[in-house]
Amino acid sequence: MKLASIVLAAGRGTRMKSSLPKVLHQVCGRPMIHYAINAAKMSGAEKTVLVVGHGAEEVQNYLGERVIYALQQEQLGTGHAVQSALPAISEDYDTILVTYGDMPLLTEDTLQKLLQTQAKNSGPLSMVTMISEDPKGFGRIMRGMDGSVVAIVEEVECTPEQLSIQELNVGAYCFDAKWLWQALKRLPLSPKGEYYLTDVIGIAVQDGLRVDALTVTDNQEALGINTRVHLAEAESVMRQRILENLMLEGVTVIDPASTYVESSVRIGMDTILQPNTFLRGDTVIGENCVIGPNTIITDCQVGNRCVILAAVMDKAIVEDGVDMGPFARLRKGAHLGPGVHMGNFGEVKDSYLGAGTKMGHFSYIGNATIGKDVNIGAGTITCNYDGEKKHPTIIGDRVFIGSDTMLVAPLTIEEDAKTGAGAVVTHDVAAGEVVVGVPAKPIRKSKASE
Repeated sequence: MKLASIVLAAGRGTRMKSSLPKVLHQVCGRPMIHYAINAAKMSGAEKTVLVVGHGAEEVQNYLGERVIYALQQEQLGTGHAVQSALPAISEDYDTILVTYGDMPLLTEDTLQKLLQTQAKNSGPLSMVTMISEDPKGFGRIMRGMDGSVVAIVEEVECTPEQLSIQELNVGAYCFDAKWLWQALKRLPLSPKGEYYLTDVIGIAVQDGLRVDALTVTDNQEALGINTRVHLAEAESVMRQRILENLMLEGVTVIDPASTYVESSVRIGMDTILQPNTFLRGDTVIGENCVIGPNTIITDCQVGNRCVILAAVMDKAIVEDGVDMGPFARLRKGAHLGPGVHMGNFGEVKDSYLGAGTKMGHFSYIGNATIGKDVNIGAGTITCNYDGEKKHPTIIGDRVFIGSDTMLVAPLTIEEDAKTGAGAVVTHDVAAGEVVVGVPAKPIRKSKASE
């Protein structure tokens, strides 16, 4: 079997009340189209064609070269959308999978089962259905005496008897490719002037061909997003899936209801996530860590055995054995080496703190390179910005920075030096020197100068 997939994503999504194309609205940190494309590819599709229309340029900017694009210039229905994809699929593909870009909860497992259903089907197509007491506007599935699907009746066209049917059309299909191409040419024009993909079921039945159905057991997979209410529902379901997978992989989640982890995050075994923790973007957290409560981490790397309490971190690196917080802030470019301690109300930006360094509370370190086993006293500030440019501060190993020291960059403080409490350091400090005062002056020369 040579499989191609078509993902339909050309609709305007007017009920979202948004200038953003519907399929770019995010679910757990990624646009919903990401999940639809990923499920199609993971099901085994060798080629994935995305049908775009409204907001095509924005969708293409996000996905790049992950898919092949087909433009549906006029939105004339789902059947017309699939027709728009035909030129992008060569005749050597024998099976076509069709799904929708606004169904992020549909899984690759279900799509693979759909493929298996069609492989056993003597007819040209199989589809996904669900059983639900809440129809949500879905078309009703009509079955024949042999159990095959004989029709899909749209809700607005249902008789009172048909409205009581609880088997509903989900909107995922698997087709014999050659048959589909011919059937699309026979689609009737609807009263609204559109061509509906669902009408191919009637064409198959009319030709005496069998239509099979796979009924999903998890109705959440069938959630199509048309409003912000649906978006919130999908977010909740996806978040629960992510947390359950993490817990099954050995991560402790104290309170799933108040823990938010995006789908791109990776977390090591025996790490504990405390309540009100947000993990976002390309974040990787090691093993045996305690994260939170009240912590937000975005696009960061965190090593093993770290304790991060009530912190906000963005595009930072934290190596093994670091403890932070509460109320610590790591901004872009912050890098804490092994065993660093960062106290409460501290902030680090574009700086490296070497192994074993301790940074006291109420301190700001920016554009600095700090060595090993340095003591940074409470209230220390690197004065790195002169109003026009940022300037670096370099601090050697085993330096002691007294409380309330102002380090006026550019500045180098060599190893084993010390600053007194409240010092304003405006000149370089030699190895082993002790400086105090405003401006700071040496009271003991370095051993190297003696």
